[in-house]
Amino acid sequence: MAQGMKLTWLGHGTFLVELAGGERVLIDPWLGGNPACPASFHEVEVDAILITHGHGDHIGDVFTAAARCRGPVVGIYDLTSGLGVMGVRGEQLVGMNKGGTVSILGGALQVTMVDARHSSSFAEEDGRPIYLGEAAGFVLTPAEGEALYVAGDTALFGDMALIRELYAPVAAILPIGDHFTMDPKAASVACRLLGVKVAVPAHYATFPLLHGTPAQLAEHLASSGHSVEVRAPAVGETIQL
Repeated sequence: MAQGMKLTWLGHGTFLVELAGGERVLIDPWLGGNPACPASFHEVEVDAILITHGHGDHIGDVFTAAARCRGPVVGIYDLTSGLGVMGVRGEQLVGMNKGGTVSILGGALQVTMVDARHSSSFAEEDGRPIYLGEAAGFVLTPAEGEALYVAGDTALFGDMALIRELYAPVAAILPIGDHFTMDPKAASVACRLLGVKVAVPAHYATFPLLHGTPAQLAEHLASSGHSVEVRAPAVGETIQL
């Protein structure tokens, strides 16, 4: 597995990743505004922030979270450029694009940006949407252990097989809620394309529209004959991969 890597689900698409050396990485900072996020995590301090796309349910607390972050804020170039204009400190921002890899946290983590099939924008106070580039996923490869794929919000797409070929993740955080992302059946096919051993469900149960469940994912995996462990932590629970 991704040896030494710990995951804490903070509800919806927000996760806290802890590396073997104790470094903490926040994925998609939606904290205080997230109805599922425990209050004890609303002001969490971290060493890096990764952002998959610009929707409010993924960056709703990016400005306050970035102010508490000791290291970089990483996302697709258009998004980080927009965050810089809106107030995130420029020295924190690491803009990149799909296919690229950056090394962060003193070499403790390699972050590779991969494709996702979704949209990305942020609404201003007057409701006007600001385009923030394309949605993306990440492959996280720690200095110690194996790779974790973070899908972000996405539909199923065939090039997940290339993520397997290039990066061989052993675990994946996959959305299963349906309506805005993959449903459990599509996520089970994603597991096959990715060749992962562990699937961690995300982006479900926050609202009634997001009706996919981890049990449904497990059922689809079992019926298709794929041996993949579904690890579904409770909100605020930490699991070790």
